[in-house]
Amino acid sequence: MAFLAVTAPSVPAADAPPSAALQALFREQWDFRLAEDPLFATNAGDHRYGDRLPSMAPADFARREAFARSMLRRLEAVDAATLSTPDRVSREMLIRELTHEISGYEFGTYRIPLNADSGFQTDFADIPNRNPFRNAADYEAYIARLNAFPRFASQEMALMRQGLAAGFSLSRSVLEGLDGTMQAHVVTDPEKSVFYVPFRAFPVGVPAGERVRLEAAGRRAISESVVPAYRALAEFMRDEYVKKARTSVGASDLPRGRDYYAHLVRYYTTLDVTPEQVHAIGLAEVARIHAEMEAVMRKTGFQGSFAEFLAFLRTDPRFYAPTAEELLKTACAISKKADGSLPALFGRLPRLPYTVEPVPAHLAPKYTGGRYVEPPADGTRPGIYWVNTYALDKRPLYTLEALTLHEAVPGHHLQVALSQELTGLPPFRRFSDVGAFGEGWALYSEWLGREAGFYQDPYSEFGRLTYEMWRACRLVVDTGLHAMGWTRQQAIDYLVANTALSVHECTTETDRYISWPGQALCYKMGELKIRELRKRAEAALGARFDVRGFHDAVLGNGMVPLPVLEAQVDAWIQTSASASAAAPAPAAPGSRR
Repeated sequence: MAFLAVTAPSVPAADAPPSAALQALFREQWDFRLAEDPLFATNAGDHRYGDRLPSMAPADFARREAFARSMLRRLEAVDAATLSTPDRVSREMLIRELTHEISGYEFGTYRIPLNADSGFQTDFADIPNRNPFRNAADYEAYIARLNAFPRFASQEMALMRQGLAAGFSLSRSVLEGLDGTMQAHVVTDPEKSVFYVPFRAFPVGVPAGERVRLEAAGRRAISESVVPAYRALAEFMRDEYVKKARTSVGASDLPRGRDYYAHLVRYYTTLDVTPEQVHAIGLAEVARIHAEMEAVMRKTGFQGSFAEFLAFLRTDPRFYAPTAEELLKTACAISKKADGSLPALFGRLPRLPYTVEPVPAHLAPKYTGGRYVEPPADGTRPGIYWVNTYALDKRPLYTLEALTLHEAVPGHHLQVALSQELTGLPPFRRFSDVGAFGEGWALYSEWLGREAGFYQDPYSEFGRLTYEMWRACRLVVDTGLHAMGWTRQQAIDYLVANTALSVHECTTETDRYISWPGQALCYKMGELKIRELRKRAEAALGARFDVRGFHDAVLGNGMVPLPVLEAQVDAWIQTSASASAAAPAPAAPGSRR
């Protein structure tokens, strides 16, 4: 899909007034989405549907597809030439999302509502952190959601059975232990459940006389609704899904699989590229980064081979925290140092803070080394940088600087918090999830750490490079698995041979790629584009290049597809160059004006 050029965020568009008709379409689509997905509505700060869960029956999907097709036709009927530049971009972005949504209905992607480490079952387990708890009405809504979970889980299982019958399922190779994300919530004592946490301490807004009743209702909901539903899910996974799931690993082996994967490659990269082109880019990046890793390895004084150095890094205790507390403390210290670097790199900083917490125990065994959890739009909770403290001997300290810069600041938290504070955009733009932009920015942020005084230790610099190599390998491995017939073990071996990630992490990462085709391409493809644009700006502006202005231009319109970002930065370069040309030349030393 082609995207029209946009102006830099600092330059107001003057080519057309805002379109009232288009804004009405944006509002209609937004209201429909909130009503259809109450969990998303809660995350977006709209609590009108806080007592509900989405309905996932076949009729619901038919209604949503019909609405998406109708909305797409109406958007396409709007004459783009009559719109302001921001409106043109918003229209194209919503067309892109609706087109992807319709493709999802056509391919039947809703029949796989989970992946190797997360899904609807883990999303539901996060609602104690998402729901507001200000008064008795909020607790009533939360309890209603708990009691709605059996229906919701039953509908999801029905969809997965449809997928099994059609050969559209997760690969059996990634399913080992996945039932643990369900079994973890099967408790005999409701107070041991993550869903009981809101009842441990009531806010002042809940009258004392209501607390006993609400706590009792919460206990019943956990015991009689939540626990039985999770038990049924765990049994379904063990006794039915695993046994009937497909044995192949690639998306190309699914019904219409090659078309499906080619669509995902274009969607996740936001570029008109093929799996084969992405694979070639990945191979070139792996070769380039490998040479840099070899050079850094020699700086450490290590005399052995590259493979021996990786084995040394994976096994020497000096590179691993002895306790979970030590790992978290180190992550916190890196986070605070990163906070201090921001004013020199950004003109705009977000108001909302973030915190550092361990990955919840019910997720940790099959989870990645760290992840960012977005704050709700109402600002009642900070962003969260999760650090995985499970299997400490698999969580190397030499990659912790890169991980922190990626997940916290200047990576995901900075970008997401700034996006949530944007004004003048339709609501869907503030919550758009354009992976090539968001993940590309986070990977660029790892590299940006070099300018912020990180990676002073050669082992830490090697850790940064191994993270960059990891994302380059993703281009090779994801396309290898889903378009070129690679086996799961072939993918694991490729990661083990080229990165300093632990074998455990190489395995969990491979399972993630198998179960979430295409998503892993976002990181490197996005980062390559952002670094390309920075080089372009530096070459065009020379000594006038302002890194703070560049970063503000990149982040100034929220998440956008890469072609839109390119036009956005080009417009900023032109504006900056014009401003520089109009400015008086600096006086020579010793002269007077």
